[in-house]
Amino acid sequence: MVVCGDDALAHRLAAELSGMYQEPVTLVLPPTGEGRRPLDGIPGRREPVVPVRVIEARALDDEVLAEAGVATAQALALVHDDDETNIHAALRARRLNPRVRLVIRLFNRKLGRHLEELLDRSVEIAAPDLGPVAVDASTTVLSDADTAAPAAAAAIVGTSKVVHADGLILRAAERPPAAPGEPDTRPSLCTLALFSAADSPDAGEGSEDSGDEGPRLLPDDELAAGSPERGRVVLETVIHDGVPAPPRRLSRTPPLSTLFSRRMRMSLLGLVIAVGALAVASVLLTGDDPLHAAYLSLLDLIAIGDPAEGEEPARQILQLLSGMVGLLLLPVLVAAVLEGLGTFRSASSLRRPPRGLSGHVVLLGLGKVGTRVLSRLHEMGVPVVCVEHDPDARGVALARRYRVPTVIGDVTEEGVLEAAKVHRSSALLALTSSDSTNLEAVLYARGVSDRLRVVLRLYDDRFAAAVYRTLRDSHPGATTRSRSVSSLAAPAFAGAMMGRQVLGAIPVERRVLLFAAVEVKDCPALEGRTVGEAFRPGSRRVLALDVAAPAHRRPDLAALPPGWQTVERELLWQPHPGYVLRPEDRVVLAATRQGLAELLGRHPRPGRDGPEDGGPAPARS
Repeated sequence: MVVCGDDALAHRLAAELSGMYQEPVTLVLPPTGEGRRPLDGIPGRREPVVPVRVIEARALDDEVLAEAGVATAQALALVHDDDETNIHAALRARRLNPRVRLVIRLFNRKLGRHLEELLDRSVEIAAPDLGPVAVDASTTVLSDADTAAPAAAAAIVGTSKVVHADGLILRAAERPPAAPGEPDTRPSLCTLALFSAADSPDAGEGSEDSGDEGPRLLPDDELAAGSPERGRVVLETVIHDGVPAPPRRLSRTPPLSTLFSRRMRMSLLGLVIAVGALAVASVLLTGDDPLHAAYLSLLDLIAIGDPAEGEEPARQILQLLSGMVGLLLLPVLVAAVLEGLGTFRSASSLRRPPRGLSGHVVLLGLGKVGTRVLSRLHEMGVPVVCVEHDPDARGVALARRYRVPTVIGDVTEEGVLEAAKVHRSSALLALTSSDSTNLEAVLYARGVSDRLRVVLRLYDDRFAAAVYRTLRDSHPGATTRSRSVSSLAAPAFAGAMMGRQVLGAIPVERRVLLFAAVEVKDCPALEGRTVGEAFRPGSRRVLALDVAAPAHRRPDLAALPPGWQTVERELLWQPHPGYVLRPEDRVVLAATRQGLAELLGRHPRPGRDGPEDGGPAPARS
């Protein structure tokens, strides 16, 4: 396995492959001191691990890729933070080894789809002996931001997490503990996880060392039924997934409601009503034709009509009233023009937070992750105020399009968070790439309000657990969550490098539950066993069985097939526990990081009694 990157994701992915999958890994990094963390800072690294070979290189040219062994490698992960660097390296690697499995990190989704099709087509030409499943698995484009954004958004608003499969949506919903004496009767397919014990001082916010008091992934029915005091994640429903709606085009022309303020609209409406009343009074008092009466009223209003000398007193009084209304017309029209021009000018600029704003979410950082989180919160209708120190950050343009209030400034400077109205907000999302900046913002927010819901992004798991414990002890009534983008994304990247389609990842506190489609023939632990026997609490669980013939299966279960409305579904959900899994079967399963590694790993894990040899299943991931 070859991993090329320049940030935390490369470190975590190398640790995942060597520690979980026992795979030999070559890690290509920039030279030390050029903006990367040292190798000994790999978080989550476990012993024993296969030694990681490290190569330092400034650029991924043909010589570096050859030295890393790409020509004979099984898989290559390109996880640089820059999309262009990953694309150039992918094209070179495909030329060096047409059969290497590529896993590419890209932020641009549309470009990723085109690149995946291009590289897959090159594999079909260079290696015609590969089957359609192998060709489809030869190139996988993933985004760490897309993996982490739902977790960050869900931590704030408590929404369900979804995974797409076979044109369906698997919805994993969080449920609070059931009330004492009242069993939970809401329907669900199965329990995916139990949250940490709420009254345990050692839960550690679901870290790897939290033990039985931490979250329990894939519990059996007995454990789930015997833990009513714990919240849980359940596979709640399976619903049909329609064609995704096209993105709504945001007009640059403001609607009338935003072109003029409410006070201006009321002033203009009052003038129209006054002119109409004068025209009606002229018709009633002078008996004139309605059209002619309205014409004379307009002339009097703009002071270009003839004086009503020698006419009836009623006509003269109406002319005087029209003149007075006309005196009010000019300043209102000038104010309307200036206000409209100001609206057009501000349409292309960033909005400032409104004066009376409250109950919103303050989002710090508009990088890759912050941009995805902003998009998701906007889709859910959550009011947001963004803070970003770089006016040219990639998420600033999106905030401008969405008309989201944005403060440009350094959050560590005095007055920036106050400008974002953090004291009147309901939640704070600290998603910058700097741990110290995120922590400083959270500590300031905690000093402002103990009840403020806080989610912060941190690099190191142990540091995050220590921060959580300190904040929990200092502010026991507050809600604090810490998330690591690389720790959420690394398991999905590792599964793709092993040639398995990872349909999605669901974070459970600081752990990750993976959904993957696997061939039974590639998993000795599944072949010849029933669905019930294949279930290992805390490790893996079969959720669905692919009933299509092997020759007619779709390689990509996450994509909608052509004519999906009339295509028969391939997956049978909740297969019978007594069904015996055959080598030609394909299943969709939920698994922990360790469970998926034990199932798919090519190398046995020494000294471990695992599900493969009939020993006890691991208690936790």
